[in-house]
Amino acid sequence: MQIATTVREAKAICRAWRREGKTIGLVPTMGALHEGHGSLIERARKENDKVFVSVFVNPTQFGPNEDFDKYPRHFEADKAFCEGLGADLVFHPAPEEMYHDQHCYVNMDLLTETLDGVARPIHFRGVCTVVSKLFNISGADRAYFGEKDAQQLAIVRKMALDLDFDVQVVGCPTVREADGLAKSSRNVYLSPEERAAATAIYRSIRQGREMMREGLAASELEQAMAATIDAEPLMETEYVSVVDALTMQPVKTVDRPVLVAIAAHDGKTRLIDNFSWDPAEAGQTAEA
Repeated sequence: MQIATTVREAKAICRAWRREGKTIGLVPTMGALHEGHGSLIERARKENDKVFVSVFVNPTQFGPNEDFDKYPRHFEADKAFCEGLGADLVFHPAPEEMYHDQHCYVNMDLLTETLDGVARPIHFRGVCTVVSKLFNISGADRAYFGEKDAQQLAIVRKMALDLDFDVQVVGCPTVREADGLAKSSRNVYLSPEERAAATAIYRSIRQGREMMREGLAASELEQAMAATIDAEPLMETEYVSVVDALTMQPVKTVDRPVLVAIAAHDGKTRLIDNFSWDPAEAGQTAEA
């Protein structure tokens, strides 16, 4: 496995692979790798000749009062994790390597105007910018993203389409703990009491799945799920929102494929989760 810390090094390695006719799978991460990231790397390994993993805590997607400075950074462990799963290249640049004095940003309209696009106003601008840079640096054939960050996945797919990136954006299922909590690098922030409280999010998802039916008022579902989360004293719902699965815009009635997105605070830690439902699959339980 190779390590690159500069854009020039990473590009040179990827160009050599492409000259050999190799396909490249890209797995963008901010490090603090866990089994969720591992599932992306494993899928990239199965579907491509070469696997490129980025480990970069991207400053442009953090707001002024967010956790950029304390975001977990464990590069030696991340490097061993990637090597154990068969990654071929780990790209670990410094912020000044990725961003220069004059910043060029990639903005998306519509899909960024709800959910985390409202809660974290500059977040998706930073995501789109760094992902577009990684697409260009790697020249990847496929790029792998987790469905836990469903709005991000929808935005990256639309960006790739609109900007004519020659890359297939692949969504991979959310990986969960035994009690249903979605794997997240931010879970390390949770105290034992907060970790136990976090299961309220998955309880609300199970409740939402059971309630879901065509013609259901979105507000009814949102209120019931938020009440389940808020019944846990350490938890506070930021939003539960039913949105169109393609546009990320709120819906009043469940009459099309929807995403039910959740953000909640567990102590000082912000957690997100979601599930999808399609009326064409009525009678079947959607998986988160």
